[in-house]
Order: sequence, then structure tokens, then C-alpha cells
Amino acid sequence: MDSSSLRERQKERRRARIYSVAIDLFKRGGFQTTTATDIAKASNVSRGTFFNYYPYKEAVLLDYGSEVMTRLRDHAEARLKEHTPPLTVLYEVWDLLADENSRERDLFPPLAYEVMNPNPERARTAYQALPLSKVIELILRPLHQAGQMRTDLSLQRISNLIADTYLMVALRWSAYGTERTLQEEMRLALTLLLEGALRREPAARN
Repeated sequence: MDSSSLRERQKERRRARIYSVAIDLFKRGGFQTTTATDIAKASNVSRGTFFNYYPYKEAVLLDYGSEVMTRLRDHAEARLKEHTPPLTVLYEVWDLLADENSRERDLFPPLAYEVMNPNPERARTAYQALPLSKVIELILRPLHQAGQMRTDLSLQRISNLIADTYLMVALRWSAYGTERTLQEEMRLALTLLLEGALRREPAARN
């Protein structure tokens, strides 16, 4: 193994350790109260080294969110290959995501806020790390290709609207809570959205 490959593996291991320690600290002590210095100290690296890997604390959460999105995409692809109806797959993915957000209720708001960060570069980075709309687009594509979805909006636009709705409903639930679980709130919102997204046969005329 050459020296450059060894250095890359060392960097990957160090980043993985920093990430693992940071997520553990966030879960135990809360995201807001955990500082970059806390993470660096627990990871046995300098504060400067932490910032070499993660330019801001929220960037750690983007890695976490990216992992969640990968799991959802893998689930969707596997279920579609089994010829599971796309809407069934979408509700499954919705439930899995809601379950994750419910378990990690303190991590979701700062992660979601990154997508709306006033800094355009940070918002773009967050959007790319959290491609929920791409997962939704993958699931709905068979319906779109079969002509079962409305044609005045693109599949990408519909998928973006559904993903944006998830973000806002989950943020509201995380901040205020409701009598319903997040899964129930999300299923209600998704059902309402799909009623507008799916193509309906025109009513028969007498």
C-alpha cells in the first residue's frame, strides 16, 4: 500500500470516529449544548482537526441524514424490484422516516433547518445531502410512466412538493407536538398530497 492510500484510510477512520463520537454526544447531551470543542476532546483530536473534517457543527448531521436517505433508497429499490405497488412502498418509506425522526427528535430540527439556511452554499450542501425528493421520484416514476399521475406538473415538481411537506410537518411536530404520532401526521399529509398528485378519471356524464 502506498503512503497516499494509507493517509486516505487514516483520514477516513478519523472522520468516522469524529462522526460517531459527535452523534453519541448529540444524543446524550443534546445538539445545541454540545460544542465543537466537546466533540474534538471526546474524539482525541484538536478543535482545528474537527473543523478540517466538518466546517460547522451541523455538517455532522448532514452525514447522519445522508445515511438515513441511503437506507430509505435501498429499501425503496428492493421493494420495487419485488413488484410491490409504488404507493405501498412510498407509505413504507414515509413510516420508516417518521420512525427515525421520532426516535431522534432532537436531531431533526437542526438538520432540517440546514435545508433552509440563509447561507445559499450551506442550504445547497444540505439539499444535496438529504435527497428525499429523489427517493420519492424513484418510487413514483412507475406511476408517472404508466400515466397514473397528473401531467400538468412534472414528476420532479410533485416529488419536491411532497418532500417539502414532509419537512414542514415534521418540523412543526418536533417543535410543538400534536395528539397524533408523527407517523399518523405524516400519513395524513401524504394521503392529502397524493389525492392531488394522482390522475383521476373524469366523472361520467349523464
